Amino acid sequence: MFSHIQIGARDLPKMVAFYDAVLGCLGLERIEGENDSGPPGEGWRQPGKYWPQVFVQLPFNGLPATWGNGMQVSFAADSPQTVRAAWEQAMAMGGTDEGPPGPRPQYCEGYFGAYCRDPEGNKLCFVYAPDMHE
Repeated sequence: MFSHIQIGARDLPKMVAFYDAVLGCLGLERIEGENDSGPPGEGWRQPGKYWPQVFVQLPFNGLPATWGNGMQVSFAADSPQTVRAAWEQAMAMGGTDEGPPGPRPQYCEGYFGAYCRDPEGNKLCFVYAPDMHE
């Protein structure tokens, strides 16, 4: 559905530490040696796959990064336990709660999700739904 997501950062070391911890819960690994000749940043992807990718980077235009009101990045999890682990890790790394882990049947049968904001205010969702893995 998408090739990559780019999330702007003001405090790059703090954001990289946050995403290393949280995305690690989801099985993503840091991309080693990636250099797009843009501003400093880091990227993650699934082991053995090139796409999709997630990047945290200083903005290309040189202006301070800001969060987008109404914008949300949602990450697929392989189980409700993984949703819970990612959300708990996000809370431990300085994220803020936007909706604790739990079932949300209004979205679809078996949907289990959790919502938070990263340390710079970007809204994230971690979600498991049975039909995502068929």
